[in-house]
Amino acid sequence: MKRTTCYNTTCTATGRLLLLTGFLFCLLQSGLIMAQSDTAAAPADTTAVAAEEAAAEELISPSVELISIQKGDSSVDLKATVKAKVDGKQRKLYGLKIIFYQVTDSAETEVGKLVTDRNGIAFLNVKAGQVVVNPDGTIRYKAVVSGPKNMETGEGEVTVKRAMLVLTPVKEEGLLSVQLRLVDLSTGTETPVPETAIGVFVKRSFLPLKIGEGTTDENGDATVEVAKNLPGDPLGNITLLAKLDENETYGYLETATTQKWGIPVSNRIEDQPRALWSSHPPMWMLITFIILMTAVWGHYVVIVYELIRLRKEQPQITDATQP
Repeated sequence: MKRTTCYNTTCTATGRLLLLTGFLFCLLQSGLIMAQSDTAAAPADTTAVAAEEAAAEELISPSVELISIQKGDSSVDLKATVKAKVDGKQRKLYGLKIIFYQVTDSAETEVGKLVTDRNGIAFLNVKAGQVVVNPDGTIRYKAVVSGPKNMETGEGEVTVKRAMLVLTPVKEEGLLSVQLRLVDLSTGTETPVPETAIGVFVKRSFLPLKIGEGTTDENGDATVEVAKNLPGDPLGNITLLAKLDENETYGYLETATTQKWGIPVSNRIEDQPRALWSSHPPMWMLITFIILMTAVWGHYVVIVYELIRLRKEQPQITDATQP
């Protein structure tokens, strides 16, 4: 009876093994069929991937913003800013070559080449003798930027009327002021430009500081007072700027003058007294800081020391059953 039972058990185990093997074989067959179907559909997936890659390799379309700044010495500054939308964000493009052209009714004349800086900006000064005025009294310039193969060519143009901004410093009876005059030169003669706001600034290390604003009268003149307490260089010199910004007809105009109207400020590096706003704080503050930090960190040291001491004093538990 024992042998028969063992034989029956063996048969049952063998049958189960055969059933499991058949089930695994069916799963393998179904997997092969699905793989074949996926392989047949592969060309469609490859086409989709190719379409996505083509979309990702679309050409970059840069935008070029060109402005002209007419200076007091009759020269013209050209400022070109290059940007483009890359990966859904507006980015500044640097290291790109820009060619500036002066445009007339008959031709386009190259006036200079530059490379954009890290802010995507390029400045070019066109000397007074190079400026050509069109018959209608306007000056027109164009900037063309070219880049790698994945970027289109970008262009920017600006057209403004020829004008000039004159700044004259005046010192009378202890009062400081500047007289401003804005004239239109598009007709070949100086024509006053009335009712136009002109800002007066003093040059600083980063951005000009605005100190006043004046509006021209019917003669194109305006007067702006200048404070006496403006800090200057070691000799007391300050640079005053008069600026006309974003005018629809004349664009940007700017002129400057340097006067000894400021308070002399030394540029020598000297040791400063101990103060809250200096790099050397007062001694009492330094001592108080050291005491407080010592007290705080001293508590941590004591806590760690006590934990180590308690661990060493912990009684050792031995097994009483061992001999």
